[in-house]
Amino acid sequence: MSSSNSRRMPLATLLEEPIDVDEDGEYKHHSIWSSSSKKAQTWRNWLKTHIFLANKHKSIKYHNILLSVLGCPLVPVSLLPPKIPFSQVSSSAQYIIQHFTAATGCRKLEGTVRNMYATGKVTMAMVEELSPNGSTTNTISNIGVPQKGCFVMWQMVPNKWLIELAVGGNKVVAGSDGNVAWRHTPWLGSHAAKGGVRPLRRALQGLDPMAVAGVFSLAQYMGEKQIGDVDCFVLKISADDADLADRSDNTAEMIKHVMFGYFSQKNGLLVHLEDSYLTRVQTPGSFPMYWETYMATKIEDYRLTEGVMIAHSGQSDVIITRFGDNLRAGPVITRMEEKWTIDDLAFNVPGLSMDCFIPPEELHKDYTEENLDWRSNLNLDGSSSSS
Repeated sequence: MSSSNSRRMPLATLLEEPIDVDEDGEYKHHSIWSSSSKKAQTWRNWLKTHIFLANKHKSIKYHNILLSVLGCPLVPVSLLPPKIPFSQVSSSAQYIIQHFTAATGCRKLEGTVRNMYATGKVTMAMVEELSPNGSTTNTISNIGVPQKGCFVMWQMVPNKWLIELAVGGNKVVAGSDGNVAWRHTPWLGSHAAKGGVRPLRRALQGLDPMAVAGVFSLAQYMGEKQIGDVDCFVLKISADDADLADRSDNTAEMIKHVMFGYFSQKNGLLVHLEDSYLTRVQTPGSFPMYWETYMATKIEDYRLTEGVMIAHSGQSDVIITRFGDNLRAGPVITRMEEKWTIDDLAFNVPGLSMDCFIPPEELHKDYTEENLDWRSNLNLDGSSSSS
């Protein structure tokens, strides 16, 4: 495959994931190793067909918001290889990570796993939007209506990943070639994320134990906390000032981005993730607007997959709070949620190559990953927001 062709088609045809829809409208995956997959539609054909059909009935604006927030967020820090010898544990955080790697069995992956592949289903919904007086607004259509979809994700060592996620007839694609992370949406095109390459948050939701260990290897121990009925150890990671500056531009300033991991004291597994970031947005001639996005994810249904414990389901809840001088009546709060399940996961997929992770040719390097390109859909106009 030539370089130009691979740029136009970043996913190798060999590895396209067949997906189908049953009579009840449920998304179904067919393993690329199963004989039934040979008769199914390819991933790309499925996307083309169902995006066309769904767009005849769905609200594009509604899906833009869901995909922008829930589709492919990144974690606050870059991935570090977990190289803590079992005989040398110098902090509580390192002890917790040692317990986690032993519980998942992921140490056996070091040096033997070159790549991984996963497919799954998602159900997303905008739960509600509350005005400053506490009443539910009607500025966004389809609030409360669940939207079903699916995703396919590839990863390759080191720091290469690619995800395609389709919900309600719309698709977002994001990737990293190890040097630059990028995202493509139909309404924004292709843009590079500023700052260093960081892992997908979705990978840390129990899908990639080695990434969890690497990201939290230098975390700060925050103590203990009960999540539901599970006693947990809490670890914190956060973007430093230099990272925040790299991820800011002349209209959007990243003020903070932190993440907390909750590891079960009993079995050592990661059972809960929380992260939040605060952004200050100001365009010339306008008042500054502050956006705080908080996401909490319950991680469950760990199963043994090729000798490693992998989480197969969970739920994420998001709260977006907007406040500033132009919202004179007070903050506006938007809530959304996602439920997800994993259908198929495998390591060392044959045929996956560097060409699969080449960024799009039209990539623009003026994009902040957390930039709120969907903010106009959330009623940013000061007068209407404060009414």
